[in-house]
Amino acid sequence: MRISGGAARGIPLVVPRGDLVRPATDGLRQSVFSSLGARVAGAFFWDLFAGSGAYGLEALSRGAAGGIFVERSAKVVACLNQNLAAVGRSLGALPVDVAVATADALTWGPPAAADLVFVDPPYEIIPQVAPALFARLAAALAAKPEALVVFEMPGETALAPAGWTCVKRLGRGTRQPTVAMYRRG
Repeated sequence: MRISGGAARGIPLVVPRGDLVRPATDGLRQSVFSSLGARVAGAFFWDLFAGSGAYGLEALSRGAAGGIFVERSAKVVACLNQNLAAVGRSLGALPVDVAVATADALTWGPPAAADLVFVDPPYEIIPQVAPALFARLAAALAAKPEALVVFEMPGETALAPAGWTCVKRLGRGTRQPTVAMYRRG
């Protein structure tokens, strides 16, 4: 697994052994960032259920101004910090506004609104956590009505959270990872 584009393109990402994380595939991330295009440069993001940090690191590689990685497992955060260091070396330095929060994405309180929110929870908890998560995001992003939520889920999952519109879906197939992009409204 590697950064697929931008200034840190080709940098390999470390993931913990075992089944602690299910990293977003290179191809799916490439599709996501091709779809996001110019929205990434200068954006501030949250990478919720960050795992290896693949989404947020890809955003940094492609010019994001900063962001917050939220991951509750200390073991996974150790790998994420290694990945941050590798991307930082490739970029010459990480933006000043980059942080890692060792916290549960479902209860974490963001210090500032984001332009992009990457959400990649364990697939098995999506049906239970999605309604509350989208309600929390609506409140947390009130100051940024143009914010976009990029939510990875299995192809057979369909989410229609109240107050949100799916503006694009990438990927196809049952048991295949897909991404849905949501905007409030």
